[in-house]
Amino acid sequence: MNKSARGERFSPVILSGFRSQLYFIGSYTRIQRPPIRAFRIWGSAKKLKEMEITEEETENNNYSNNNARTASSPDNIDKVAEERQARDLKAGLHPLKHKFVFLYTRRTPGVRTQTSYEENIKKIMEFSTVEGFWVCYCHLARPSSLPIPTDLHLFKEGIRPLWEDSANSNGGKWIIRFKKAVSGRFWEDLVLALVGDQLGYSDNVCGAVLSIRFNEDILSIWNRNASDHQAVMALRDSLKRHLKLPHNYVMEYKPHDASLRDNSSYRNTWLRG
Repeated sequence: MNKSARGERFSPVILSGFRSQLYFIGSYTRIQRPPIRAFRIWGSAKKLKEMEITEEETENNNYSNNNARTASSPDNIDKVAEERQARDLKAGLHPLKHKFVFLYTRRTPGVRTQTSYEENIKKIMEFSTVEGFWVCYCHLARPSSLPIPTDLHLFKEGIRPLWEDSANSNGGKWIIRFKKAVSGRFWEDLVLALVGDQLGYSDNVCGAVLSIRFNEDILSIWNRNASDHQAVMALRDSLKRHLKLPHNYVMEYKPHDASLRDNSSYRNTWLRG
């Protein structure tokens, strides 16, 4: 692996031998990175440098079996983050404010299963530095090539993409529907804004989901507190600004407790903005 990625903690991702999961990782090809807004680098003023990325083959890991969470005070969480950032800086890397995890869920259309939604969540990779992000992102398949239906998740470490998770239970999500031809570009802009800590009230943001569906793709951005109207609307305005949403796009908001009641992610939204 390239020196630029040394020190990054890679967890098992997806073994390329599994045919059903080849959508998410493939042979490395040199790609042109899209223009990006500045990442907010924590504890360092070093300038970002272009990197060469080499492929890291990994194996499938069931997210639900490895997501045991320990109760921690905010002070302990901050201390752990500071120690992580110090290690990354010492390794010559560029630490992000938060550590993130890419995950996905894939269901076979028309097939009923006893497997719970949480058990279907698969972890792809975690990262905590700019370098680690590019190692991961350069290997992800583009949304247009993913099977239907698929959900691709990007969440802060320790937060499960579940309505019932303690970080999400009092929150909700902004929902934006896109034509399939353009969803990939908006997803990429959202990923960069989230990882780069560019969204308003960013500490209130839990993660984002891209839902690949038959006639459209849906972006949803999850936040912690649905009752904090100021934070909810500030997140809406920040999303419009960073995604450069055309005026004809409608944003909808739905609290997670409403989703639990009607067992639906995207129907019966409460607020439009």
